[in-house]
Amino acid sequence: MRGNDVDVHDGERRRGARLATTMAAAATAAALAVPFLAGGSGPTQTASAGPVGTVRSASFAEAETCADGGDPTASLSPSSAAGPAVARIQERGRLVVGVDQNSYLWGYRDPATGELAGFDIDLVRAVAEDLLGPDPQIVFRTIPTARRIPAIREGEVDMVVRTMTIDCDRVKEVAFSTAYFLSGQQLVVPEDSDITGLDDSARGRRVCSARGSTAEKLLEAEEYAALDVRQVKVANQLDCLVRLQLGEADAVLTDNALGAGQVAQDPSVKLVGEPATVEPYGVAMNLEDDDLVRRVNRVLEKYRAGGDGSRWRASYDRWLADMMDPGTEPAPPEPVYRD
Repeated sequence: MRGNDVDVHDGERRRGARLATTMAAAATAAALAVPFLAGGSGPTQTASAGPVGTVRSASFAEAETCADGGDPTASLSPSSAAGPAVARIQERGRLVVGVDQNSYLWGYRDPATGELAGFDIDLVRAVAEDLLGPDPQIVFRTIPTARRIPAIREGEVDMVVRTMTIDCDRVKEVAFSTAYFLSGQQLVVPEDSDITGLDDSARGRRVCSARGSTAEKLLEAEEYAALDVRQVKVANQLDCLVRLQLGEADAVLTDNALGAGQVAQDPSVKLVGEPATVEPYGVAMNLEDDDLVRRVNRVLEKYRAGGDGSRWRASYDRWLADMMDPGTEPAPPEPVYRD
């Protein structure tokens, strides 16, 4: 079966079974938190979120620099060479990718079709077409935030394409492509909340974040630890929206690109404050798979090429344009290479 999250390889069924509980929990959360998805798969079918639903630029925030002075987004230069990792995928005849199924506009299950859709899913298909040709076979494995790195390191997936931020800690554990999108950490709160951002107004409040996320790490950083927020930790960021709806959290800290998707799903919540970080998203792969990293970077070079006529821009216009601040430049981040 082409393009579905059905694992047809006998040796992989046990791992697929371990994901069943996670998928069922995600489906329950999605049923609570996605009242505005029926009837379409693009952002034109969402309720209008107004100014509080737009993603603000994180350009004023400072991008992370590693302890050695290096840029964590610097990746390997592009190449079409088929080394061991690319050959493994081609010989198998399918690409196994870790994704999300409940991040609206990024990676979510369209209730009208039952298929996975979103900005990240478009990129997965472009990579699969390059590796396997037209109509590629893709095994989508839905994984919680905290399982992204273990799934790569343990060989459960070839790569993860799941709004995953490239940072100095993660580049020690997995390899990343060049960045394909920039976001920033921002708060989602109820419309009637008096919380105005990640500042004194959030002091002592219950703030929800996904385990293993950059949001969780940010709340534990020295700069924000003094706020003494009470952390509510969940498996996936959409679970935080459910906690907010149920009154079990006062705010959600997440990437504002994901937060805007939550606002589109539930107009009783809003994004507040300014982005506290710069969050560059990359495709994550095994540290040993240099040839696959180079191949994905080659795909991204082609994906970005063409400016307004690029595949990146077409996906952006379909999924993200309506939620971005009018002053945001609709262009992918410039790639950085270290060799």
